[in-house]
Amino acid sequence: MASAMTPAVAGEAPASQWVGNAGVVSDYLFRGLSQSNRKPAMQAGAEFDHAGGWYVGGWGSNVSWLSDGSTTAAPVSSSVELDFYGGWRGSLGGDWSVDLGAYRYQYPGSYPAGFTLPNTSELYAALGWKSLSLKYSYALTNLFGYADSEHSGYLDLSWNQPLAPGWQLNAHAGHQRVENVPGASYSDWKLGVTRNFGSTWSVALGYYDSNARRSVYTNAQGRYLGRATALLSLARSF
Repeated sequence: MASAMTPAVAGEAPASQWVGNAGVVSDYLFRGLSQSNRKPAMQAGAEFDHAGGWYVGGWGSNVSWLSDGSTTAAPVSSSVELDFYGGWRGSLGGDWSVDLGAYRYQYPGSYPAGFTLPNTSELYAALGWKSLSLKYSYALTNLFGYADSEHSGYLDLSWNQPLAPGWQLNAHAGHQRVENVPGASYSDWKLGVTRNFGSTWSVALGYYDSNARRSVYTNAQGRYLGRATALLSLARSF
């Protein structure tokens, strides 16, 4: 999923602009689950921010969670995630902010007949207060390949608090509800720190964990995708 792009500095007049980032992570985790089978991933994204608060963007990463389940009888070739999104964000006055939009997760590749496609569309709404953010994402389609899982939802509470110049504390707790799939719903959490070097480079280290059921989220190689892990990332904004 796309990382948050760099916002305008408080007090500056808004201006339309292109922003983006590129980086590498030791493991691509999304909602607490490994998307790259505990292996590194390369990621990049770009976003156009209009002065009126509207934005549109795209983001991509290598993944393996689909092809990891490929067999000779049912081959799956997808190894890339491509995301497209758009919305509006702005101030509600004081320390309050809002972000409303739509997000599309696309996994190009070949799939066997009868395979429930993983491509997913969500609507999201986020309310921010100072360094806190509460966001809800609502699935309009099947959720990441689960049959009959429309109307699933993910609740995300995040806290990104500056600690000192160039340092930021990152905390998160979330809950994924998977509609009509017994045992697939779970919660995840994170605690980490980010070190920013000017306005371009950043390094982040975080501890991630979840209570996802091993019986549901263990892949064909026997790896549990929701395990507790440390994640290191390096990114460059432009």
